[in-house]
Order: sequence, then structure tokens, then C-alpha cells
Amino acid sequence: MVSVILKSFPTHAIFGEENGWRCVENSADYVWVLDPIDGTKSFITGKPLFGTLIALLHNGKPVIGVIDQPILRERWIGVDGKQTTLNGQEISVRSCNSLAQVYLYTTSPHLFEGDAEDAFIRVRDKVKVPLYGCDCYAYALLASGFVDLVVESGLKPYDFLSLVPVIEGAGGSITDWRGGKLYWPVTADSRPTSFNVVAAGDARVHKQALDALQWR
Repeated sequence: MVSVILKSFPTHAIFGEENGWRCVENSADYVWVLDPIDGTKSFITGKPLFGTLIALLHNGKPVIGVIDQPILRERWIGVDGKQTTLNGQEISVRSCNSLAQVYLYTTSPHLFEGDAEDAFIRVRDKVKVPLYGCDCYAYALLASGFVDLVVESGLKPYDFLSLVPVIEGAGGSITDWRGGKLYWPVTADSRPTSFNVVAAGDARVHKQALDALQWR
């Protein structure tokens, strides 16, 4: 991926989970953020729910996002201002008006700590079915209209930036736990910090999840 991007877009920068900043300059208007394998534990245990994540940022805002699952040969592409596609076909989230009807995903309940664990439990106890273990694939399922809510804590920018155009382009919402937009004004000096992320297919569920999280 790195060699293709550098050859095709020599003025763009790259920030990868493995190798950090790649650019002759210390800043760039366009930055590609790459995670070759999101869901390492799924990958090493043979569960085909990991994925390759690719995001293009313009001045910190995610404008293109890709979730690629090579085993299942599924590729979700989100582009700012356009409808999200799965293998070339347009997709959309599903309607759900109440947390009580929600199918919720998170990678693992053991990844929450302290106040974040308490906040997650407040949401989990209100939903219809809590589910675990999908990594980035949970967000792909949400964009495709199969689940309603994803709540996670401690994600790095390369874990979630690609998800933003995919979710929003399918009609969903994805923010931090305070309802703030997800972006990352990355430069050569940037160090990945942790974010708490909530994604919902229906705006009503997104608001109810934020209210239940009570994150301040």
C-alpha cells in the first residue's frame, strides 16, 4: 500500500500503525492512515473478522474510508458526500428507534476499564442483545444494516478514521462518547492517542447511547 500511494500521490503523507509518519515534509494537507491488520487476535486465531483499514484525511477530516476483508472478499468504501458501497453495491444502515431493540457490538467487554467500563455497562444493560468479537467488521455490519450500535474504548486513530466515511455514507452516525466529530490533524510530530467511539445506524439510538454513556 505504501509504495502505491507514494508513487501515485508523491505530495501526500502516510501514517501507518507499523511505521508512523512517511513524508518528506513535516505536514501535509492529505494524509493516508493505514492499519494493515485490524483485529490481530482474530487474524492469528483464524477468525475471518479482521480487516485492512485505509483512510484518507484532508486537513484532519476523513474523506475516504475503506474496510477490506480479504478472506470473505468484501470491501466497503465510503467517500465523503457519497453513498457507501459494499463490493460496488450501495448499502445503508437500518432503522431502530430504541436502545431496547438494539443489537450491540463491541470487540470485548474486557477492554473497558474504570469509568469507561461503567459507562459501557450502562449502555449494555439497556440493549436487546450484546455481542462481542468483531473488531472492524462490526462497523461494516452496522453500515450494511445488520446491527444497530457499536461502542468501544481506547481506539487509536488508525483503528477508526477509515470507519467514519463508511458509516456516515451509509446514513449512520459515528462520534466520540461526547458526541464530538472524529478527526485527527496529524503531522510528523503526532503520537496516536486513545479515543472512545460510538457508532449507530439510527440517529435516535446514537443520542440514546450518548445519554446512557453519560461521558463528561
